Amino acid sequence: MACGFRPMTFTQEAMVSETKESRPLQKMFSVVPRRYDIINRVFTWRLDERWRASAAKECLEDTPARVMDLCTGTGDLALRIAAEAGGSTQVVGADFSMPMLAEARLKAARAGARIPFVPADASELPFKNETFNAIGIGFGFRNLTYRNPKRDRYLAEIFRVLAHGGRFVIVESSQPRFRLYRALVHLYVRTMVSFVGGFISGQRGAYKYLAHSAIHFYGPDELCALLEGAGFKRVRYRLMLGGVAAIHVAFKD
Repeated sequence: MACGFRPMTFTQEAMVSETKESRPLQKMFSVVPRRYDIINRVFTWRLDERWRASAAKECLEDTPARVMDLCTGTGDLALRIAAEAGGSTQVVGADFSMPMLAEARLKAARAGARIPFVPADASELPFKNETFNAIGIGFGFRNLTYRNPKRDRYLAEIFRVLAHGGRFVIVESSQPRFRLYRALVHLYVRTMVSFVGGFISGQRGAYKYLAHSAIHFYGPDELCALLEGAGFKRVRYRLMLGGVAAIHVAFKD
């Protein structure tokens, strides 16, 4: 097909779901979807929507022909990119969680957006080399890289499917530079995300993990070094809300 991804049959989709189901993150994101968006909005005071909007604009900066929202979850970033592009850019969402993809497809249908949401393992993406002119990831990069033994494989796959001259845009939690502010943010994350999120969702283990990974995730300069080590060039970032989150942009030259 024109966008370069190989279509999956229904049988193949079922196979993806079955073979990944035993993985811890797959289990986590198979049970959270129904309340996932609401919990995110509450904990970030809806700032996550603004941050995704900024990331979408970064993805579209060079008027790309094809954009992938990797770890699309319920499709928020993909839908934002499609809305901003106004039909001039082909947008694809990819995720390994079938329940998340089902939610994304429902949201796209309600919005009248024609976005293919593709089942995909980030360590073996079902796309040809240099398929996408831009790749965005909204609050999913932490799951790929935080103490993940497949981290380098994930980065290599992202690099492979990104076209030369293309940009990789990450919006993710980060680490405030000022120690006191950072401590207060971490306290909020431990209290609200870990305990309250676990209580509301009924998935305490999932939100305990999300809180722990946010607190111990890379700072902005560390993330720059990680991306440069994976072969990306001209890496830059912008801090959001004093470093609670950050948008990193990296290029494949």
